[in-house]
Amino acid sequence: MNSTQSTPEVVRQRFRQKGLKLTPQRYAIYEMMIHTDAHPTVEDIYHAVQPRFPMLSLNTVYYTLTSLKKAGLIADVPVQEGAARFDANMDRHHHLVCLGCHKIEDLYDPTLDQLKISARKTNGYLLESHRVEFRGYCSRCRKRRSQSNPKVR
Repeated sequence: MNSTQSTPEVVRQRFRQKGLKLTPQRYAIYEMMIHTDAHPTVEDIYHAVQPRFPMLSLNTVYYTLTSLKKAGLIADVPVQEGAARFDANMDRHHHLVCLGCHKIEDLYDPTLDQLKISARKTNGYLLESHRVEFRGYCSRCRKRRSQSNPKVR
């Protein structure tokens, strides 16, 4: 996200539009989220923000993330294993997920945005969106795996 999209005034306006009270802790949590592409866990967010707010609790972070998610300012990133992950990048995108280190990277591909399935295969669902997730091993984990087991590529 570029810096013009995350000035304090822009953030204040976003919160106001969504009907959210802008507390210093909420601002710090959201600011951390919009300045990372790491798809942090609750604990990652807590450890990043807590030094500025020593009285911050994990419960406050959970509550804030729930509020931001309900307001449509962040999204959760479904992962099959491990802690829940979050994303403040609300642009249309998909994900690459490393099965080794659990890193999640954004993937922009307009052809994936155009995927459609026939109405016959939706089992009566009215589809509103889709998200594609590719799972595999990043180059660093592939290198580690091949060093520990030369038969693995």
